[in-house]
Amino acid sequence: MEKKWYVVNTYSGHENKVKEKLTMRANSMGMEEYIFRVVVPEQKEIEIKDGTKKEKIKKMFPGYILVEMVMIDEAWYIVRNTPGVTGFIGSSGKGAKPTPLQPFEVDHILSSMGMSRIELGNELVVGDMVKIIEGPFKSMYGRVQEIDFKTQQLFLLVDLFGQETKVEANLIQITKE
Repeated sequence: MEKKWYVVNTYSGHENKVKEKLTMRANSMGMEEYIFRVVVPEQKEIEIKDGTKKEKIKKMFPGYILVEMVMIDEAWYIVRNTPGVTGFIGSSGKGAKPTPLQPFEVDHILSSMGMSRIELGNELVVGDMVKIIEGPFKSMYGRVQEIDFKTQQLFLLVDLFGQETKVEANLIQITKE
């Protein structure tokens, strides 16, 4: 089974607490190879009040978190029974497994937060083939030649007019094929 992203419903205002509890439970129960990342979708907003600018973090989907996991019974049970979790979105209930998010949906949410669905070094390594999904080389394929972990920049070899050309891309501009 492969890991996918799921939407989990929580009590509104308790998203960060649920994230913390779920991460602790996954670690204490030895489920790190089935429950990977827990993300509270947030965005920074600039609010001008009384003539002063304030940066404020606003939840994109209050009452919801994203969980990257392999949907096995044990992992499903741990997430479902974490305090503050009311259920999975996309499940009819009665023990039915939820429907995962589509990759383009996850990419859209995570890229608006400056994150990516793909983890450098774990899922993406030098030599992998990727598809460019954004920018001037959109819809083209390239082979990863170099990865800059600090800036999350990739250097790809792309076939332009029959010649391999080195192209720079951000992690959020590509998808792994």
